[in-house]
Amino acid sequence: MRIYHPSNAHTPTAPITRVDEQVGLMEPKRLRIALAGNANVGKSVIFNHLTGLHQHIGNWPGKTVEKAEGTLSFGGYLIDVIDLPGIYSLSTFSLEELISREYIAVERPDVVVNVVDASSLERNLFFTIQLMELGVKMVVALNQIDVAERRGIHIDVERLMKLLGVPVVATVAIKNIGLHQLMAKVLEVAEGGEAPSPLRFGKEVERRIEALSEAVGGG
Repeated sequence: MRIYHPSNAHTPTAPITRVDEQVGLMEPKRLRIALAGNANVGKSVIFNHLTGLHQHIGNWPGKTVEKAEGTLSFGGYLIDVIDLPGIYSLSTFSLEELISREYIAVERPDVVVNVVDASSLERNLFFTIQLMELGVKMVVALNQIDVAERRGIHIDVERLMKLLGVPVVATVAIKNIGLHQLMAKVLEVAEGGEAPSPLRFGKEVERRIEALSEAVGGG
C-alpha cells in the first residue's frame, strides 16, 4: 500500500516523498475524494502521483465514459480517489458533465479537490464557483503555478483563499510538488472543515432569484 511521508521543506510547493511500507494492524479510517476540474489542468497527473499502481481504469456503470479510481494511505486514512471527467461546467448536459454532477451532488464524496490551471485562472474559476454552489467540502489545487509564473502571472494564494472562502494549495503536479501539502489540507477539511459559505450575488440579484423561486414554487 502506498504511504506518504512529509518532506523537510516548508514551502507551499514542497515535494512529496513516497515510500512503500507494510500497513500496521490497525484498520485505517476511510475517505472518498474526487478530483474535479477542466480538461488538461493536471488532474490525471495528480491522480497518478497519489495512487501509483493502486488504481483501476474502467467505465462508469452503463456508460462509455472512462472511470479512473485508486487508493492511497495517508495520515492514518485509506483514501479512495476518483478522477472525474474533465469538464468546464456543471450546467450543461454532456455525458461527462452529467456523470460529474451526479457523483458530486448525489454520491457526496468527503472532499472535492478542484484542480485549476493557475495560468488560466479566470476561466477555471467559473467551474470552481459552481462547485461552491453545491455546498461540498472542497480544496482548490492551484496547479501549474510554475507555468503561470513563467508567463508573468503572479497569484496571491492567501488573497485568493480569502476571496473564495476555501483552502487553496499551490502545486506543480508534473514535478510532484505540493502534493503532500494538498493531501494534508484534504484531511484537515475532511476532519473538521466546513463547506463553503453560501455565495452572495448582491441584493438586487438575490431579490430577483427569490422572486423567481417563489414564482416557480407557486406554479
